Amino acid sequence: MKNGKCPRCGSDKIYTAENLPLKGGPFASNAIPVSLTCLAPLDNYVCTACGLVEHYVLQEEKMAEIKRKWRRVGAANESTED
Repeated sequence: MKNGKCPRCGSDKIYTAENLPLKGGPFASNAIPVSLTCLAPLDNYVCTACGLVEHYVLQEEKMAEIKRKWRRVGAANESTED
């Protein structure tokens, strides 16, 4: 959806709020927990034609931390490396 097209319905009615005040900070309502002391702010994209919502981690360094701390889905072993 980052390209302005909905993958579900094909609409171009995609909206995002780049400067939301609650992406980070103490309440971080627009973030996911990475660890006990770390939050990753999200960019959200909404298709107003069908309601599909996609979320993307905003900061590259948070993605690296997610790779270190989270379990990789479908991984055959415990390694978190690519």
